[in-house]
Amino acid sequence: MMPEKTIITSESSNSSPLNLSCSRIICHVCNKQFSQYTCPRCNFRYCSLPCYKSHSVQCTESFMRENVNDELRQVRSDDQTKTKMLEILKRFHEEEEEGGIDSITDDESSILPEDIIEKIMNGDEVSLDDLSLEERKGFQRALASGELSKMIQPWDPWWLLASARTINLGLGGTQLVHCVEEEEEAIVVSEVPRGPDTPLISLSKLSSTNPSPLLPIHLIDIVYGYCFTLRIYNGEWQSDSLGAATMVLTVSSVLGQNAQPETIKEVLSFCLEQTCSSAYKNLGGGLKFGLNLVDDVICLLSLGSGAMVCLLCDLQRLILGAIKEVKSSSGRDLKKKLKLAERKVFFMMCWVNEQSSEVWQALESSVKAEKNSVVELNDCKGVPKMKKEDQFRKGGGVVIEEIE
Repeated sequence: MMPEKTIITSESSNSSPLNLSCSRIICHVCNKQFSQYTCPRCNFRYCSLPCYKSHSVQCTESFMRENVNDELRQVRSDDQTKTKMLEILKRFHEEEEEGGIDSITDDESSILPEDIIEKIMNGDEVSLDDLSLEERKGFQRALASGELSKMIQPWDPWWLLASARTINLGLGGTQLVHCVEEEEEAIVVSEVPRGPDTPLISLSKLSSTNPSPLLPIHLIDIVYGYCFTLRIYNGEWQSDSLGAATMVLTVSSVLGQNAQPETIKEVLSFCLEQTCSSAYKNLGGGLKFGLNLVDDVICLLSLGSGAMVCLLCDLQRLILGAIKEVKSSSGRDLKKKLKLAERKVFFMMCWVNEQSSEVWQALESSVKAEKNSVVELNDCKGVPKMKKEDQFRKGGGVVIEEIE
């Protein structure tokens, strides 16, 4: 930090009865006026708004540089990361040659010089300091305009793939056949999550009482939370298991709040309100996104028990991955909450595995009808809201039993 210029003035302070002379610091930007303010980030002293704006460019660039460097340090240089980076760069150059997107920099150069690309491919650390001034400006413009996000290939949900309709599970829910898709000469393993590695336990062995009739309602809540999270994470929850699990628990009242909603209307009302909340507004949330998620739920119900078991198995892996990431010293309560959610998902998986196709057909029709009523109500009044105490009930009997 630059040395402060201090001037001793002989002017008396009107607010002080001591009439002592006071020292005043010169503005660090213009070096002409006395400074009256201090930047809360860098403690830079300035006198006015123009000087603050002039100084803030330096402060913002420093802030961005620190954050980018931190992100780059956390990047894992494995083969999968390198392959994805190569695909992104290849796609960018192809689109640039076809005129699909404008050049990110003012000149005709690439987004990154070859030596920087080589460092990324080798897994070496890269920072903004490795770029020239023009390259840095071009990178920041592309980041702000969203051009970089266009190079990320959108994720196709696995439940919309053709292979999702050919899932073949055994009586215990285990995978009998691993679906593959042929693309030209290469064979690519299907993106449908695999089923359980070991046979599922019969409900009669898990619980001494009959399953609650509310389980189908609660399943809708859980499936919605799963679809929401995978859509937000672009299908890659493995990059942040803890964050993804926390998101599922926030959207799903059954998993996150131990709630026991009794109607599909209660479930959709809570889920849509969460989706439309300010917390997810910047992530693409909103009523349109929420209704698309309801369509995802309907699609999954139409696929039957096999797809539902694979979904819940994937969700179980997600939560187990999050449990491993929680630090035992500071996240004891969160770990306990995640373990309870994992047991609920496992119980639900065992229940789903024993259901007939008639159950899914009836549930699919019910969700479709409720979605239509939500759309009609929204056209007249907006997103349906319910009183907090009536939105869902807690307690009222065991729905998903504790599994020791």
